Amino acid sequence: MDAMMLMEASLEVAKRAGEVASAHFGRGLVPEIKPDGSPVTLADREAEQAARSWLAERFAGDGLFGEEFGRERSDAPRQWLIDPIDGTRSFVRGVPLWGTLIACIEHGHVVASAAVFPSAGRTMCAARAGGTFVDGVRAHVSSIPTLQAALLVATDLGFSGDASRASRAASLAAEVGTTRTWGDAYGYLLVASGAAEIMLDGPYQPWDAAPMMLAVEEAGGVFTDWRGSLAWDGAHGGIATNASLANTVRSHLVGRTGA
Repeated sequence: MDAMMLMEASLEVAKRAGEVASAHFGRGLVPEIKPDGSPVTLADREAEQAARSWLAERFAGDGLFGEEFGRERSDAPRQWLIDPIDGTRSFVRGVPLWGTLIACIEHGHVVASAAVFPSAGRTMCAARAGGTFVDGVRAHVSSIPTLQAALLVATDLGFSGDASRASRAASLAAEVGTTRTWGDAYGYLLVASGAAEIMLDGPYQPWDAAPMMLAVEEAGGVFTDWRGSLAWDGAHGGIATNASLANTVRSHLVGRTGA
């Protein structure tokens, strides 16, 4: 199956899972706290179950790797990564910038992805060598070449207590024209569509990073971790930029005190 067809499938399953999660949005769900300190709700679990069921019916034998229910068939050559609610903290507070993320991996390479933001009414999907599409329209990063004109967004400017990353990010933020938060996956949509130039994340998970890496790259941008590596495992965080500012931004963030 080619990458464009896998992109269409990714978008369809993301929409399905997003609909399930949406049914709980704004209804006062009380999250549980997982052992890693992150929150989870009934909406997360039901949305992931919906995605797994959809994929199992249409891609029997493929591997599944989701945030809430782990791995199935991890040795399959094609794997689907599922993040039922990216931004659960936002979700439970009624902030509409949460999303449902899907990525399709073949032989270790991200070939298709999708992100839907049901409460914001937005979608983003990408196919390897096929482009990125935001709200159904081919998307491109901006061509803004200077930090002074750039918009920087981030999930958490404190980087969950990582003083080194926070310091480097603060140094960069002091030079950019505008800085905003409420990042999560929505921040990558802003970069891919040209509405922002820089998106920063601390360490996160493959189901968070893989969909965003492909979307940014196929929109003409640059996605690396904080070591400057082209990695989608999320272990060393994420830096997404337009191409014009790629080197400038990474000169502020990469290689000062390691990852």
